[in-house]
Amino acid sequence: MSARVSLPLAVLLAAAAALGSLAWGAEIAPNERRSAYEDMSRDNKAMQDDDTSNPGMLGALDGEALWQTKAGTAQKSCADCHGDAKDSMKGVAARYPAFDAAAGRPVNFEQRINLCRAQKQNARPFAYESRDLLALTTYLGLQSRGEPIAPPDDPRLKPFIENGRALFNERIGQLNLSCKQCHDDNWGKSLAGNIIPQAHPTGYPIYRLEWQSLGSLQRRLRNCMIGMRAEPYTYGAPEYVNMELFLMNRAGGMKIETPAVRP
Repeated sequence: MSARVSLPLAVLLAAAAALGSLAWGAEIAPNERRSAYEDMSRDNKAMQDDDTSNPGMLGALDGEALWQTKAGTAQKSCADCHGDAKDSMKGVAARYPAFDAAAGRPVNFEQRINLCRAQKQNARPFAYESRDLLALTTYLGLQSRGEPIAPPDDPRLKPFIENGRALFNERIGQLNLSCKQCHDDNWGKSLAGNIIPQAHPTGYPIYRLEWQSLGSLQRRLRNCMIGMRAEPYTYGAPEYVNMELFLMNRAGGMKIETPAVRP
């Protein structure tokens, strides 16, 4: 999403001053929305497009094995309830976060996986950003690759979407920047040699070359907050889920790319 957190503070302060002087514009028009894939190099595009070269597919293979593995005291696998993921999970990742009635709030896809582990398998939930949770989320996201993002039409989600929108627009941190200033108002421009993307969550979990690993959308959001010299939330915080919900609504109709590759 934002500039790499390893940039010198002076560079980011200069960027903040430049961006802060610009007036806020409107949200990106639907006909102008584009994936960060469009701004990648030819080599990086080729890496994402070829499943034999895409390093994120290794995580998907691990996730496929986990789908078939019996777990917990219930000794049940995901497949025991849901069958072949290629059929039962197609399009599911495109509809999360979704409202959970028991929790009274939205949950993201990783949280839904962990709820199933706890409630159906009587197994310990995976840790956030753990290899297993990323692998299973990647495998299930892969089943929706090419499907349009389709946020639930659920009126219970409206206040949470609006909270996510407010967080996206809020200036935070020592640099006094908001997500909107980069990703709505200045997308396509260059910041410290990097093209500013529109920040659409089309490919998560993604394999980021900077990380040399798979990572979730919440990891990327944390990176952005750290880059703005703001205190990040803990993984799984409602604020992150609300931002995910807003971003998925903002990207409605765009195609799922999981597992995407990014620089």
